[in-house]
Amino acid sequence: MDESMNIQQAADLLWDCLNQGKTCAPVRELIGTDDLGAAYAVQDINTQRKRARGESIVGVKIGLTSEAVQRQLGVDQPDYGVLTDAMHVSQELPVQWSELIQPKAEMEVGFILGKDLPSGQITMDVLKDAISAAVSSIEIVGSRVEKWDIRITDTIADNASASHFVIGDAVTDWASLDLVNCKMEMMRAGEVVSQGRGSACMGNPLNAALWLAQTMAKLGTPLKKDYIILAGALGPMVPVNPGDSFTGNIEGLGSVSVSFGTTE
Repeated sequence: MDESMNIQQAADLLWDCLNQGKTCAPVRELIGTDDLGAAYAVQDINTQRKRARGESIVGVKIGLTSEAVQRQLGVDQPDYGVLTDAMHVSQELPVQWSELIQPKAEMEVGFILGKDLPSGQITMDVLKDAISAAVSSIEIVGSRVEKWDIRITDTIADNASASHFVIGDAVTDWASLDLVNCKMEMMRAGEVVSQGRGSACMGNPLNAALWLAQTMAKLGTPLKKDYIILAGALGPMVPVNPGDSFTGNIEGLGSVSVSFGTTE
């Protein structure tokens, strides 16, 4: 079987799992453990399928920025995935359990772009100038790969294990904040389940956002005005159970909450 057929087969497997709420064997068995280009080709096939059924791209996420999360998943470099409007959930309504597959929650800094980013070289100053606001965010990650048995190509192909996300209120004076030393705390039913600082995310969440912006520009898909950038976890991810509720706070950015329905 040639590479293009393997890529298509991996995309079909993950697409079926996404839509049927099930899991599959690791797709690295089809595309290998090191071919990142093939993994992103798989991801792109399913992104285009989402767009074809009416979903709109609203942003991007960088994954695997925290050393703690990298250790959890056995990988050693970041990746990225695409966010659509169907993945953006409300703080007011519970996420239906039937929409989730092996979910985990993690707390992140999010950035909102106030202008398009260029297709050429992007410096930190260019990125900062384009950011109109920052937010606290809880990302709900999920894996279509059985038992989270993933390596880097599995998670890339699976849209960086993206599932859903919720964001808090926009903070427009974000540039005055200390995003390196800001403390993060996430609680489940009042109990602290994850802690960290901004420095856990590639030294500074802005470093992660810059990596992502530069990567997307090189690929010919520069980030656009109003896009949300989820800059990566500030601490370990936490398994989600039916009926759970989480509240997270990032110093200077305020709080954000998300709750989950039961299996019924």
